[in-house]
Amino acid sequence: MRCPYCNSDDSRVIESRSANEGKRVRRRRECIKCLKRFTTFEDVETIPLVVVKKDGSREIFSKKKLFSGILRACEKRPVSVAEIEIIVNNIEVGFQNSLEKEIPSDYIGECVMDELKKLDEVSYIRFASVYRRFKDVTGFMDEIKKLLG
Repeated sequence: MRCPYCNSDDSRVIESRSANEGKRVRRRRECIKCLKRFTTFEDVETIPLVVVKKDGSREIFSKKKLFSGILRACEKRPVSVAEIEIIVNNIEVGFQNSLEKEIPSDYIGECVMDELKKLDEVSYIRFASVYRRFKDVTGFMDEIKKLLG
């Protein structure tokens, strides 16, 4: 790490500790040449997830967008914001842990429906109605029959 005072490449780590809830490492360093101390931060470099939309276009995965979609399906239901955050985090971690960096939007929808089905059936049906674009009551009935059967 280059010293910000004398530009030397030689420094030694005096102290390291976790920062930002374990997402960063804070290092206190001392320059070998000028003996001044400075602090550096180390982050894990992540490759952004890309969502492949139905029309073939691509956009960066957004936790905020996923959260708002699930929140909309759970309006006026006994589902807490904390439970929605857990769903969003579980889905994102699953994607980050996979080897795929491009995720089809329909796969994201299926993951959300799997989680909502376990949490609240009404929210699941609401989400499914938008995601699957039900044209009439028959679509709703078919989905409810699947849920009950």
